Amino acid sequence: MAELKKSMSERREELRKLIYAALFLALAFLLPFVTGSNRALGTLISPMHIPAFLCGFICGPGWGAAVGFCAPLLRSVALGMPPAQMAICMAFELAAYGFCSGLLRRILPKHAAWIYVSLVISMVVGRVIYFAVAVRVMGVEQAFLPYFGTQFVNTWLGILIHLAIVPPIVYAIEKYRKTNR
Repeated sequence: MAELKKSMSERREELRKLIYAALFLALAFLLPFVTGSNRALGTLISPMHIPAFLCGFICGPGWGAAVGFCAPLLRSVALGMPPAQMAICMAFELAAYGFCSGLLRRILPKHAAWIYVSLVISMVVGRVIYFAVAVRVMGVEQAFLPYFGTQFVNTWLGILIHLAIVPPIVYAIEKYRKTNR
C-alpha cells in the first residue's frame, strides 16, 4: 500500500511539473508580445529568458532545458521571430538557462542568497553557450559583433530585471506548493 501511495504521489508530482512546464512554455511564447514590435526593447529586457529560468527552478533541469530549447524555435516557426539563425542560438542558450538553474537549485543550499548565485551562474553559462553556437551557426566574424552587442552590453537591464523578479517568483511558487500539499 505504501508503494502505491508513493507511486501516486510521484505521478502527481510529475503531472504538476508537466503543467508548470506547459505554463512556462506558453509564457515564453507570449511574453515577447509585451515588448511589441520594438526589437531593441525585446533585446534589452529578454522576456523569453524569464520562463526558462523559472521552469528550471520549479520543474528541474530536464523540464527547464526542454522548455528553454523549444520556446525560441516554436516562436520562430510560428511567428518568424526570432529569425531562424538567432532562434537556434537562443534555443541552446535558453536550454542552458533552464538546465543550469534547475541543476544548481537541486545541488546548492536552499538559502535565499543561493538562488541569486544560481541565476548568475546560469546567465554566464547560457551566454557562453549562445556565443559558441553562434560561432558555429554564423561563423566567427558574423557572430562576434552581435554577441558582444546583444549578449553583454545591451542586456544589462534584462539582467537586472531577471535578478529582481525571478527569485521572488520562485519563492512564491515554492511557498504556495509547500502550503498546499
